[in-house]
Amino acid sequence: MKELPKSYDFKEVEEKWYRFWEEKGYFRPRLDPRKPKFSVVIPPPNVTGSLHIGHALNNTIQDILVRYKRMDGYDTLWVPGTDHAGIATQNVVERELAREGKTRHDLGREAFLKRVWEWKERFGNRIIEQLKRLGASCDWSRLRFTMDEGLSRAVREVFVRLWEEGLIYRGDYIINWCPRCHTALADIEVEHRPTPGKLWYIRYPLAEGQGEVVVATTRPETMLGDTAVAVHPEDERYRDLVGRKVRLPLLGREIPIIADPAVDPEFGTGAVKVTPAHDFADFEMAERHGLPRVKIMDEDGKMTPEAGPYAGLERFEARKRVVADLEAQGFLARVEDYEVMLGHCYRCDCVVEPLLSKQWFVRTKPLAQPATAAVENGFIRLVPENWNNLYFDWMHRIRDWCISRQIWWGHRIPAWTCEDCGKTSVAREDLEVCPECGSRRIRQEEDVLDTWFSSALWPFSTLGWPEKTEDLRAFYPTSVLVTSFDILFFWVARMIMMGIHFMGNIPFRTVYIHALVRDEKGQKMSKSRGNVIDPVVMIEKYGADALRFTLAALAAQGRDIKLSEARIEGYKHFVNKIWNAIRFVLLNLKDFRPRELPLEELPLVSRWILSRLSYTVERVRDRLEAYEFDQAALAIYHFFWHEFCDWYIEAAKLYLRGEEARKATQEVLLRVAEASLRLLHPFMPFVTEELWQALPHEGESIMLAPYPRAEEFPQDPEAEEKMSFLMEIVVALRNIRADYNLHPTREIPAVVLSEKKAWRDLLQAEAPLVKLLARLSELEVREAGRPEAAASVVLSEAEVFVPLSGLVDMAQELSRLYKEKEKTEKELSRVETRLNNPQFLAKAPSEVVEKEKARARELQEKLQRIQENIRRFEALKS
Repeated sequence: MKELPKSYDFKEVEEKWYRFWEEKGYFRPRLDPRKPKFSVVIPPPNVTGSLHIGHALNNTIQDILVRYKRMDGYDTLWVPGTDHAGIATQNVVERELAREGKTRHDLGREAFLKRVWEWKERFGNRIIEQLKRLGASCDWSRLRFTMDEGLSRAVREVFVRLWEEGLIYRGDYIINWCPRCHTALADIEVEHRPTPGKLWYIRYPLAEGQGEVVVATTRPETMLGDTAVAVHPEDERYRDLVGRKVRLPLLGREIPIIADPAVDPEFGTGAVKVTPAHDFADFEMAERHGLPRVKIMDEDGKMTPEAGPYAGLERFEARKRVVADLEAQGFLARVEDYEVMLGHCYRCDCVVEPLLSKQWFVRTKPLAQPATAAVENGFIRLVPENWNNLYFDWMHRIRDWCISRQIWWGHRIPAWTCEDCGKTSVAREDLEVCPECGSRRIRQEEDVLDTWFSSALWPFSTLGWPEKTEDLRAFYPTSVLVTSFDILFFWVARMIMMGIHFMGNIPFRTVYIHALVRDEKGQKMSKSRGNVIDPVVMIEKYGADALRFTLAALAAQGRDIKLSEARIEGYKHFVNKIWNAIRFVLLNLKDFRPRELPLEELPLVSRWILSRLSYTVERVRDRLEAYEFDQAALAIYHFFWHEFCDWYIEAAKLYLRGEEARKATQEVLLRVAEASLRLLHPFMPFVTEELWQALPHEGESIMLAPYPRAEEFPQDPEAEEKMSFLMEIVVALRNIRADYNLHPTREIPAVVLSEKKAWRDLLQAEAPLVKLLARLSELEVREAGRPEAAASVVLSEAEVFVPLSGLVDMAQELSRLYKEKEKTEKELSRVETRLNNPQFLAKAPSEVVEKEKARARELQEKLQRIQENIRRFEALKS
């Protein structure tokens, strides 16, 4: 029998077993038609990324499910891959170029893209290696990339089909624009920071009759492009004005007063200007109300002819002129200082302008209807279900999807415009001539597709579509998608739309939406706060198993995870506990020979542990199927640490002494230990493989061993009831020992009274076990007759006594307790004085105040315990 080292070296073990699993090909499905299928596609991390704590949670949950189903007899496939992350990746490479004093324009499109591909080959799979460190059992032979050859073909096929179906079109859309860099910017490229500014209040006179509406704005020059004034529909101040018109100051154009729920009644006067061509919210409002869009600023940041007398002025010069003219003509009501969240270009720090431009769109209404019905009718289940309403709300209000981006890295839009006939053509293969007129003067669209466009095809494109592959037939629809709530609309909804439209079937049956990982105080993790927990560092420090189990144990549905390093360290102790327990089992199996287990001959405690194991297996399976990972993890934790280690292993020491009892106990120890490792494997793959290999076992790897089933182990309610009674007696005796400061190793006498003969008979029969577990020198069982000068605990079916004569020096113990009481009272008084000091409460950081309050509660509880012990000793002394 193999003997384990005294301590567990996770670094050596993790590397060894992961290499073994990969070399053996255990992560690959067998494509066995007789087996049920279970498939998952990974939410593809950005090629720019490294493993953060959100990735660690997401992939730990996926791996738990995949390992569980693999062991449970399913043919499993977990498809891994990465996302090209157009904007983020282009930014990284452009920053590299900037350090060389170059821009992408210096290189040109072709050379720049070559440079990005080189970067991707060098650094793009960094996160894949980190996922392996975590233990992710993906099929790496099927690794995909959102711009690999197969996915690029799928993307083009989808684009062309949507175009042919009339679901893709070109139209105007508002974007972030840098007038200095002369380029569109995605939201991620815009740095918003608070900037001192002004709030100008402008009078808009009613077009008919007397009166006016005063509108507040931080950008007075854009009023030249106003096409409405908006108020909130429930704002009583303006209810009678909705539907009337005002005259636009300076230009005299008549524009309507509209009601829209997006208006904040608390901002300014509650009436806002609507400038659809130069404000994101206003653009959406204009869509809802059919308002025209007047573009009064061009790509150079200069005013257009639509700006009337201000045409040609630079934007900030135009602002000065507009404000001066408003004041001169009596339209300026007042000006206030106001802090503005101003967007700046990440490249040049220039102030960004929202600007109207031509973009490509997908008509989403026809795609959204079946995607909504799929969730409404239960074909797709969102877990937790409280996300349903948010999903439906978004789908019912869905707008057309802008899919074009003004960058170079990404799937270039497969559209060509003829310079001779003006026709735009979309094609599956690159065009050399115009299909309409045969001209060679055709130019491909410069824009690329939104990153989410290719990601939306992920569940079927990664399985080989548009080819009818064996993977696609076997594993689509996938079984479950594990994701975070923040991409429910960006990604999940779009995958459902595309999957149903192109495959005629849902892309997955269940969507498990996990919460955010926050710090121990519930704050969002950020580098600026200095509270980021790096999973790679945690794996280096505590091992992957400890991190994985921590994340699973904290992953309660619908609640954000409050994570601290101390929690990970705590579950590292659990890993060590498992190691030491199996080491104990192995040390006691040296003369072991497998044998049948006659249940009727087993001691009570062995029948109890097998029954508890059966119940635990049932509980863990049930909670895994319900995606309650925390409950599953905690059920295993409680069973292994508190029932198997704290009770059964201690009890087994009694039965390992005798020859016949030893054989049966060895068999039970092995069966429970081996099944526990299989039960734990999806959560802690590395330590369980190492320990399982050391135990007598069948098969090559615990990965391929069957997941435990409750029926493998006999449930015995009677044994559980009897052991519960005995354990209650032992706990009562341990509490008396602690309350009266009796040394843990000192044997003590005990008396147990019970009116029920069945309990007395049980105690007599199991006296050796109770004496071992409670460290008793003697155990007397009676129907009645309370001993004198004894500490006692009253239970529901018994009363437990420990005669203290000769065990405790009453006077000495009372003296110690009084000193402890005095010391605790002084400390409590000091803390309460601080908490009653208004200056301390006003000036001290909130976390310091909370710490002092917690200390006060702790001292109050300690004082109560001391006082209770003093009362006990005083009563015994008298």
